[in-house]
Amino acid sequence: MSISLKEVRHVAKLARLDLEESEVMSLQTELNALLGHFSELQSVDVRGIEPQSHAVSLTNGWAEDVARLGLPRELALSNAPSSKAGLFLVPTIIED
Repeated sequence: MSISLKEVRHVAKLARLDLEESEVMSLQTELNALLGHFSELQSVDVRGIEPQSHAVSLTNGWAEDVARLGLPRELALSNAPSSKAGLFLVPTIIED
């Protein structure tokens, strides 16, 4: 199967592409080459091979969800520009 110039022009029109005639001819050549590669792939015997969703077997690399102590309050506040009563002080962005 090959793609004609008429089909390339039709697809270009559907995609709203304004192509020069040289571009149409170039695309026809490239698309026909792609179809040739696809026909080669169709000749590969894949019977007995289980379909996969990915080319590489993937598993989630999640860490165990283990509860542990966080930073002590003093250490967390040690680099804060300002704090009060053990809390971070931030500029007011909403006024009454």
